[in-house]
Amino acid sequence: MPKLSPSDVTSSKALDPNSERHWLGVDVGGTKILTELFDAQLNAVAVAKRRTRAERGQEATVQRIIESIERLLAESPLERKSLAGIGLGCPGVLDLKRGMILESANLGWMDVPLHDILAEHFQVPVRVGNDVDMGVYGESVMGAGQGARCVLGLFIGTGIGGGLVLNQEIFHGSNRSCMEVGHMEAVPNGARCGCGRWGCLEAVAGRLAIASQASAAVLRGQAPWLAEHVGSDPAQIKSSALASSIAHGDAVIQEIVEHACSLLGGMLGDLVNLLAPDVIVLGGGMAEAMPDLFAKHIRKSMRRNMMPALAEQCKLSIAQLGDHAATLGAAAWVRRHVEMT
Repeated sequence: MPKLSPSDVTSSKALDPNSERHWLGVDVGGTKILTELFDAQLNAVAVAKRRTRAERGQEATVQRIIESIERLLAESPLERKSLAGIGLGCPGVLDLKRGMILESANLGWMDVPLHDILAEHFQVPVRVGNDVDMGVYGESVMGAGQGARCVLGLFIGTGIGGGLVLNQEIFHGSNRSCMEVGHMEAVPNGARCGCGRWGCLEAVAGRLAIASQASAAVLRGQAPWLAEHVGSDPAQIKSSALASSIAHGDAVIQEIVEHACSLLGGMLGDLVNLLAPDVIVLGGGMAEAMPDLFAKHIRKSMRRNMMPALAEQCKLSIAQLGDHAATLGAAAWVRRHVEMT
């Protein structure tokens, strides 16, 4: 998949002239909106990326989603009539029957009827799901979890999200998304989370938590490479900067990341005892920037919590689809539901 700068539109292959249907997947994140067009076999044919600008408010962000889709359709060789459905992955808790985002801490959204807005505008079937659910589904269809009966995903980025695919279906409540692993308590009375609670896994082991601790280390003079090349602003301490800091010998940064991995692994070990997944997929910017470190230390921490009999049948893998897991998953999810009706 091509790496794109914001607002780029790239056609990655010629459209299949024999394909009658095309599917569009959208990944709405706290920092970016990634929009991708797929043919009937889920081959990517065009992709666009732009900044979310969530600070401008709900209505402005929804308009940016619409504009992103419109631009991709306009600049691709697709005949619009062949667009068969749009799938979206959004952070937060969703009402799945209505396609409404009930609450999204990372976007600052409350009660956004995204399905109705997009279905009315584009006049095609629309399916809205949690972004991590879509990412895990994408990995189960064409990535690290392909062919497995039970795939548990943990995506570590700005926040931390979980998802579960069982027998090719996304696990959820009767009409609510779930698997909010990032909002399970990891440290009693720990740091305050964006959801308003204290000690959530996301608040102590997500990228923002790690960046804040790394910033403090810079100010204390403990991370010279990071101080020289990035500085102490947590907003600038991205996953790639943390990986480079560790590679250039900032030992305290490695200790901070390893501690986060210990917390992540402990939670995953408990989830293995509960769910007995065949595959655990680690995704998101943090895991993908430091795959060996994350896999090693999360696996080590998991072993302390897992029952041995369950540990034997559980494989830990780094996600294979990168940023495109959620867009592919969303496109595959809407295709599945349209073709089942």
